[in-house]
Amino acid sequence: MAKVLREHRVPIMLTDDELQAIDDWRFENRVPTRSEAIRRLIEIALKSEGN
Repeated sequence: MAKVLREHRVPIMLTDDELQAIDDWRFENRVPTRSEAIRRLIEIALKSEGN
């Protein structure tokens, strides 16, 4: 797989519950990092909206 250059950082604030939900999803889906889990969840949400 080709390495993707990530140039932009987007700092966000999350509640404990939001972060726990992301971490739970990450472990259930065997995603290696929290950042990758957030990127995948964003991609899933955007696709579900038809983008």
